[in-house]
Amino acid sequence: MFQFHLDHTDTSSSARCGRWETPHGVVETPAFMPVGTRGSVKGVWPHQLAETGAQMILANTYHLTLRPGEKVVQELGGLHEFMGWNGPILTDSGGFQVFSLGALRQLDDDRVVFKSHIDGSILDLTPARAMQIQEDLGADCIMCLDECPPHDAPVSKLEEAVARTTRWAQICRETHKRADQALFGIVQGGIHPQLRERSAEGLLKLDFPGYAVGGLSVGESPEEMYRTLDFTTPMLPKEKPRYLMGVGRPIDIIEGVLRGIDLFDCVMPTRNARNATAFTSHGTVKMRNLKYQTDREPLDSECDCSTCQQFSRGFLRHLFTVGEMLGPMLLSVHNLRFYQRVVTELRSAIKSNSAQEFRREHLARMRDGP
Repeated sequence: MFQFHLDHTDTSSSARCGRWETPHGVVETPAFMPVGTRGSVKGVWPHQLAETGAQMILANTYHLTLRPGEKVVQELGGLHEFMGWNGPILTDSGGFQVFSLGALRQLDDDRVVFKSHIDGSILDLTPARAMQIQEDLGADCIMCLDECPPHDAPVSKLEEAVARTTRWAQICRETHKRADQALFGIVQGGIHPQLRERSAEGLLKLDFPGYAVGGLSVGESPEEMYRTLDFTTPMLPKEKPRYLMGVGRPIDIIEGVLRGIDLFDCVMPTRNARNATAFTSHGTVKMRNLKYQTDREPLDSECDCSTCQQFSRGFLRHLFTVGEMLGPMLLSVHNLRFYQRVVTELRSAIKSNSAQEFRREHLARMRDGP
């Protein structure tokens, strides 16, 4: 039901391209997954997501459990029918909220107890409960419950997080029952090689269908993240998909691919779009800038998305100036298409053994500016 085919590895780096077979379709890797935290990628219809080139999308266990509740989603046919998305879906376990909602949770070796950010109600999330919720939601790929500590946590806290994540992974492995879901283990350990190795060793014994690298893009510098990937990714099985959670900027995706990562997700394309910032072939564009007021050119002359094919920079700036909701929607479509173009072009570069050259060209274009 789940098979990962490694088709080619770049001769000048660890970049690789492959195909991951899932119950709802094949994902060509490397791949970027748009984030639909609450069951919707903000401002974008499912058919528009498909038109951008998205193959797989992500939703969040914590948020969907609070509203509308996993049983409601199950009653409405599971996530695919609920969201109107026929392709593969991945759900995070709520482990990132251990980090992002630190002020609203209590953590011990058995569970994390959240005080809802919505109404103060209690969500008691154990590893077994995380599995039950994700089985009810029905995503193709699901994640073990883990502890994602902040990047500046003391080593003693990172050691505790690694130990807790490993214990919870074993419970998740034993509890999870659905054969039509791939359960991923999550490697933690901050930016410390020994802790990452300890975490990977504990998870590899459990023989997960795939492995994620967690605990990055949480405040460390890009250089620290890349260095951590340098020593972490080789610890993970070559024959299984590797997922870098919550990353990130286009250059971060490129750097991750060069280090052997296959799957990525991030809210950045749509979040930046809502804040009037576009990713283009020659750098970022701030759409509220007065210089675009009478600009008749498309947002990105090299982009084939519906936004660039139909609308001018002047019109897009107008939408943001007057607060029209169409502005964030059109920019979201463009940014998502930009990300998909990056990974599509990366796949081609890997097949021609030119991934390093692709990176150099991307950096040069970004320096040129829009």
